[in-house]
Amino acid sequence: MPIIKTSLAQRIREYLVMTLGVLVFVISWNIFILPNNLVGSGVSGLSSIVYYATNGKINVGYTYFAINVILLLIAIKVLGKQFGGKTVYAIVTASILFRIAPEIIPQDFVQAIAVANGKMISTIIGAGLVGVSIGLTMSVQGSTGGTDIIALIVAKYKNISPGRVVLLIDIIIVTSSFFIPIYNQDGTLMNLTERVATVVYGYIMIVIISFTLDMYLSGTKQSVQVFIFSKKYEELADAITNDLHRGLTVLPGKGWYTKQESNVLLVVTRKADLNMLLKYIKYIDPQAFVSVATVMGVYGQGFDAIKLKAEAKKKEA
Repeated sequence: MPIIKTSLAQRIREYLVMTLGVLVFVISWNIFILPNNLVGSGVSGLSSIVYYATNGKINVGYTYFAINVILLLIAIKVLGKQFGGKTVYAIVTASILFRIAPEIIPQDFVQAIAVANGKMISTIIGAGLVGVSIGLTMSVQGSTGGTDIIALIVAKYKNISPGRVVLLIDIIIVTSSFFIPIYNQDGTLMNLTERVATVVYGYIMIVIISFTLDMYLSGTKQSVQVFIFSKKYEELADAITNDLHRGLTVLPGKGWYTKQESNVLLVVTRKADLNMLLKYIKYIDPQAFVSVATVMGVYGQGFDAIKLKAEAKKKEA
C-alpha cells in the first residue's frame, strides 16, 4: 500500500479546480459562443447544432448530458473508476449550469460584451476560455466530457497530444454544421453565406482551443531530473518504485568533505509529479539532500518516443 495516501484536502482542491474549469467552460459558451450562433468543438459543439436546428427548443444541457453519458461509460471501462467519478461530477455540473446559465446571465451584459463586439472577437475569447477550462479539468485527471474524453483515451495508448486528437475530431463536427439547417437568434434560417461563415469561425475556434489546451498542458509534460542524497536510499528507492511507479538509478558516490561513501538516487519524472516525490522524500528522510533540475527532453519508456521521420524516409529511399 502507498505510504502517503491522497488527503481529503487534496481531493477537495481537485474538485474545486474542476468546478472552476466547468464554470469557465459554461460561461464562455453562454456569453461568447451561443449568442453569436457559433459552432464550437466537441459534444458541446454537437449540442449547439441541435440547439440551433431546433430553434432553441432543445437546451444545450440536455443534449450535452445525453451524449456524454455514452462516452462516459466507455471512459470508465478504459480509464478507470476514478476518472469516471470526477468526470461524472463535471458532466452533471456542466449540464445543470448549461440549463440555468441563460436565466442567470443578464442578456444586456451578453449583448454588450459579446454580440456587439462581433463574431471574430467572440470566437477568439470564447475559444481561449474553453481551452483553458478543458486544461484545468485535465490537470486534475478529470474531463469536461466529449472529445477530451476520447483524447485522454488515445493519449493513454499513443504518443499523441490531446490537443491534436481534439482538433481532428472537431473538424468533422464543425464541418457537419454546414449541412444542417440552423436558425439565427431572431428565428430566421441561416442562408448559404452565413453557414459558410459559421464553419470558418468554427475552424478558427477549434484551432484556438487546441493551441490553448496544448499550451496549458505543456507545463505538466515538462520533466525534471532529481538527485537524492540520503542514508535511507533503499527505503526511498522502494517507495519511489512501488508507490510512484517511477524507475530510478542507484549511483555510487563519495562525499569529499566527509570522505564517506554513499549511494545517490537518480530519478527522472514529470514536473507534475515532483511535489508528490518531494513529499515522499520528506516523509522518509527529512534530512535528505535533494537537487532538482529541468531537462530539455526525456525519451524512453514512460516518456516521449524517439521519432526520426527524416532518417526513416532516407532509408525507404
